[in-house]
Amino acid sequence: MPLLKSTLSPQNEADIQLAISSINATQIPHVRRAASAFNVPESTLRDRRAGKPARRDCQPNSKKLTQLEEEVIVQRVLGLDQRGFTPTYAFVRDMADKLLGARGAGQVGQKWPANFVRRTESLTTRFN
Repeated sequence: MPLLKSTLSPQNEADIQLAISSINATQIPHVRRAASAFNVPESTLRDRRAGKPARRDCQPNSKKLTQLEEEVIVQRVLGLDQRGFTPTYAFVRDMADKLLGARGAGQVGQKWPANFVRRTESLTTRFN
């Protein structure tokens, strides 16, 4: 049984852009013909022409903090580390909760700080 691709490959993304440009330049008059000529899904081609961004470029609904808020937390943690303080998961969770509280958006989950550190390249945990 073949594996399903959950994201579009860079080659497929390039094919979608080529199909859109050929439709806009009226080289290929119909979306269906462009989709078959460039071997891309017709629904994806219609969505992209309507202005819908690619799924990989969208922020997931489960992400509570904005990119700027996450950068603020990273800079604060790195600043504390440079000054010799040990930032803990509880400290990171409190900072995130304060940022969310200012917007009235609730709190982060119990495992959020560990997941945040894991997915942030500039932060790593070390044990002495």
